[in-house]
Amino acid sequence: MKPIKVGLLGIGTVGGGTYRVLLRNQQEIIRRAGRGIEICIVAARDLERARSLVSETVQVTSDPFEVVNNPDVEIVVEVIGGTTLAKDLVLRAIANGKHVVTANKALLAEHGNEIFSAAQKNGVMVAFEGAVAVSIPIIKALREGLSGNRIEWVAGIINGTTNFILSEMRDKGLGFDEVLAKAQALGYAEADPSFDIEGFDAAHKATILASVAFGIPIQYRKDHVEGITRLAATDISYAFQMGYRIKLLGIAKKTSLGVELRVHPTLIPARRLLANVEGSMNGIMVKSDAAGITMYYGAGAGAEQTGSAVIADLVDVTRLHTADAAQRVPHLAFQPDAMSDLPILPMSQVVTSYYLRLRVADQAGVLAKVTGILAEADISIDAVLQREADEIDGDSASQTDLIILTHDCQEARMDAAVARMQALPTVLQNIVRIRKEELA
Repeated sequence: MKPIKVGLLGIGTVGGGTYRVLLRNQQEIIRRAGRGIEICIVAARDLERARSLVSETVQVTSDPFEVVNNPDVEIVVEVIGGTTLAKDLVLRAIANGKHVVTANKALLAEHGNEIFSAAQKNGVMVAFEGAVAVSIPIIKALREGLSGNRIEWVAGIINGTTNFILSEMRDKGLGFDEVLAKAQALGYAEADPSFDIEGFDAAHKATILASVAFGIPIQYRKDHVEGITRLAATDISYAFQMGYRIKLLGIAKKTSLGVELRVHPTLIPARRLLANVEGSMNGIMVKSDAAGITMYYGAGAGAEQTGSAVIADLVDVTRLHTADAAQRVPHLAFQPDAMSDLPILPMSQVVTSYYLRLRVADQAGVLAKVTGILAEADISIDAVLQREADEIDGDSASQTDLIILTHDCQEARMDAAVARMQALPTVLQNIVRIRKEELA
């Protein structure tokens, strides 16, 4: 059988990795796909560099629309990133009856509903394993491996940059700015790291995971997003002393009222496997009714790691290229006419537990006032730690830290309680609040 023809949009880090792995493992890929997968045209800004990376038989162009309009191309691989030109190219490819493989999480998180609707209308596939936790086949696991289950929640470390920073802060006791500079020097963080450290990258991925897990439309704008820029080494240390580690988690949880969709720093018990995902690695836990808790671990970035995911999608699309569109796995795991209208819950309705740190005057009765406010808000306390005054920097003779772990409560109740505690004259600084998940 003749090889299937592929057009590649972009041959930078990810595109180059995809091309290398596809070329190197072509014989294994043919054995799996049943036919060859051949890149016949590449769009790139730097034509000279692109020609140095591909064989002489591959056409190189500076016009990406030449790729999506090429009549010989049957699958378009989009790895240029961004949400403007990429969207136009993907929609044009779909309109031209071409399947699409993309690793662009931002594109799908912001325009996925439009893209999947267009693909369904035109009878083509959009595959996106490389968009989330690249070396981990989590999309396939949710869409196919766990298709007999009701997914209850998904929680993941899905941004390697922030995980590296938090690991270094904990292990070496360094401040955020110092570790960020190290991450930039090592190439883990961009010169402008805001997309990672403010949580937006993880939010794009969490949005996609929620849609595949629960069969809901993509709703990125309703995702609650907090980054790690305000985390202090002090809180990472206190959490560790109490048997927890702090990770930036993307969480999607199905409740009777709707779906919790949130990204924020989270305390996790140190005994959980997810708490021990270190450095730039990714890890994702899934809780389902039949399979129970399953965990997926691997690299969350890298040229060939992402290329591996892109090629897995290419193999899937090649296998199903001639299949009846109705027999293919739906883009978001559930049949388009069976998607759920469960709402995304506002944070005020989210139920979780909390870590609180209060810098207070070292006076009698302070703890009683604080715990009294929590009791009046019907918030149960799990543990309390009080640091001795001589262990605190600054005016140690008159200040102390109260660290409180709570049981589950609704966020709205915690908001009200924190406001009351903050108003106490003996509370000397802004209260630090970090959510806690047992993941059990």
